[in-house]
Amino acid sequence: MFSKLGQVMLYVNNQDESLAFWTEVAGFHIVDEVILDEGMRWIEIAPAKDSQTSIILHDKEVVARMSAGVNLCTPSLMFFTDDLDRLYADLSAKHVTVGEIVEMPTGRVFNFADNEKNYFAVMERKV
Repeated sequence: MFSKLGQVMLYVNNQDESLAFWTEVAGFHIVDEVILDEGMRWIEIAPAKDSQTSIILHDKEVVARMSAGVNLCTPSLMFFTDDLDRLYADLSAKHVTVGEIVEMPTGRVFNFADNEKNYFAVMERKV
């Protein structure tokens, strides 16, 4: 049986710009950064240093060249926060594209876009 979700692969056009967005704008931390064979650069980021799940920023072009047929579409990710209003205000102040806050049965949620116009969701769960 599976025990946990460890990493999510995010294929990006520009790793440096994506890294800047996720660390400088979204407040993620660099967990690891390694240069692998054939020019592949592995950048692991997470919302907190002790997060159980992390995101790997992969270069789309390098992955397509090394692994023909791999689906390079953006995964649908749901992030969680304990203070949705503060995060919404923070991202808005940093000129990040954000959607309206919506009340769902499970909590309040809004969407935001990264520097490459990939959309993600963030939710504050009802307690």
